Formats: sequence, structure tokens, C-alpha cells
Amino acid sequence: MDAFRKIDIDQYDEDVLPDSELFPTDPRDPSTLLTEAKQKAAAIRNNLSKGDVAGALDIVLSDPPYGPGVDEAKNLTLQTLVTILNTTKSTDIPPILKSLSQDSQDTLMKYLYKGMALPGWGDVSGSVLLGWHEKLTEVAGTGCIVRAMTDRRLV
Repeated sequence: MDAFRKIDIDQYDEDVLPDSELFPTDPRDPSTLLTEAKQKAAAIRNNLSKGDVAGALDIVLSDPPYGPGVDEAKNLTLQTLVTILNTTKSTDIPPILKSLSQDSQDTLMKYLYKGMALPGWGDVSGSVLLGWHEKLTEVAGTGCIVRAMTDRRLV
């Protein structure tokens, strides 16, 4: 009796656009992305041991994995970013954010929202994510939020 609810009516609609038509998929191979994410994680640990938080943040935000089929690389990148966020003093955040490019600020906002979307917020406390969000919004403005929300390339 409820079988009609299982029909995908979008298959009959000519105006439905699949994700592949809305944005280009990441051209890199998933195994290559995972290897790059592991290399970035090692470089970031090295930068953090030297106290170079800005350099570590720049590495993790440059050329992030996106699109379907690369979840392992995405999760490793998010964990690496969470490590950076947790180890940074709140007084050091504004100068670090000002040194980032607009694209890096937008990518950071995407990761902040991804971290907030995790059930229980994963390994990071809510105050850390909200603190970074507040400071990023002060530096980059509300346009950063809009760009992060409307970009279809999900990190």
C-alpha cells in the first residue's frame, strides 16, 4: 500500500541536475588524495612542533579534497584541522586569520560547519569551533559564511 512512496519521482523530471553537472568532481584519484592528506598531516605536525600555526593552517587549507568517493581523505583532513584548532591560543587566532587568503578563509568556514555538523561535534569542543567561527566572521565578514554555504564543492 505504501509502495508508491518508494518511487523516485525526480527520475521523470527533466529539470533535475545531478551533482556532476553542478560542479566539477575532483580530478585526482582517491588513493592519491589520501596519500596527499597523510603527507599534509605529517608536515602539519612538523609545523605545529615549531609553533608555526599559520603555516600549518595554510597547508591544510590548500587544495582540499572534495566531491564524492574521497571520504577517507576528507576525514583525515578534518582531523588534522581539528588538531590545529585545538592547539591554537585564542589570542593568536585573529592575526592568523588575517594572513589567510579569501579562498582559505572560505575553506576554513566550510570545515568549521562540517565540524559542527558531526554528531557530538567529534573530537573538538563546541567552544573551540564557535570561537574560531566568531573570529573568522569578524575578519572575513558575513560574505565568508554565504560563500561557504553556497559552494557546492563540499569538503
